[in-house]
Amino acid sequence: MKKNIYVTQPFMPPLEEFIPYLSEIWESKWLTNAGPFHQQLERELAEYLGVEHLSLFTNGTIALVTALQSLRITGEVITTPYSFVATAHSLLWNNIKPVFVDIDPVSFNLDPEKIESAITTLTTAIMPVHCYGNPCEVERIQKIADAYGLRVIYDAAHAFGIRYKGESLLKHGDLSVLSFHATKVFNTFEGGAIVCPDAKTKQRIDYLKNFGFADEVTVVAPGINGKMNEVQAAFGLLQLRYIDSAISARQHVDERYRNGLADIAGISVFKSVTDSTQNYSYFPILVDDAYPMSRDALYQLLKDQGILSRRYFYPLISEMPMYRGLPSAAPGRLPVAKCISEHILCLPIYPDLSLSDQDRILDIIRGGR
Repeated sequence: MKKNIYVTQPFMPPLEEFIPYLSEIWESKWLTNAGPFHQQLERELAEYLGVEHLSLFTNGTIALVTALQSLRITGEVITTPYSFVATAHSLLWNNIKPVFVDIDPVSFNLDPEKIESAITTLTTAIMPVHCYGNPCEVERIQKIADAYGLRVIYDAAHAFGIRYKGESLLKHGDLSVLSFHATKVFNTFEGGAIVCPDAKTKQRIDYLKNFGFADEVTVVAPGINGKMNEVQAAFGLLQLRYIDSAISARQHVDERYRNGLADIAGISVFKSVTDSTQNYSYFPILVDDAYPMSRDALYQLLKDQGILSRRYFYPLISEMPMYRGLPSAAPGRLPVAKCISEHILCLPIYPDLSLSDQDRILDIIRGGR
């Protein structure tokens, strides 16, 4: 019986290298509340990512919720229907109305051409997503935001380490929010972070993620418990040692897929079109009518063979029960996102994906039956 091949698997450094971190945590008995590993990981991540200030969180969703709180966002926020549900859920948790705008057919990111017409007197912010780590049109989005006095919060869950025009992509917007979930390029089991533009903003975010405590007896805001613990932070420090080699390994998988799929009718491989680096976090393909079977049939064929690809992102957020009643969720307003969601398939990609397993995947797709 052949093993299952998942769409992504976390990179796991050698266990023996993690033991000293656990021993130090055990001996110090400092398990959470901004311990030494937490503080060290904030410093080292900021340096690696090329940003000034970064606040660690227990997961990316709580980081999104807190980012909105920190900027006191209210009313309506323009966002994409083509993302993981946490993007829109973070708005609902803050009693904010999502306003969905269609995506660009090439980048799969929020289409700047559609943003301006969606702005109302209640709009306070734009929340784009750097889908698959591909940068949004950050200059155009910022120009619109500046013209209307709007905040910009980037869901950068896929964008770890991406550099755009020579600088960290995470510097764009008012805040950028990262996810360190186990499925991500860099992970801390669960985890996340908010990239902040200045020390004052980081201080407010740090208060908010710790119940609003400014000191032992002073609570300055209705905060939440969003802190990253020491075990997560320690694992992140170990991951950071290997991150460049892990991304390099992902690149080899990416290149091999591109070569293997180049001549298959009906299969289109996603390409980044911006002046940016890549982290090879996903490998999305589009399955169109020229292929001998539908996207869903190919998904099931792979699944029957123990290959668990994912239809990221299907269904659209706008099609889910808590959102589909919104005027902006009407399918006719989101034709590009609807089309992409019905044809997208993300193939397995992770550093330890073997050549033989990748060949199995390619052979099945070539066979198309």
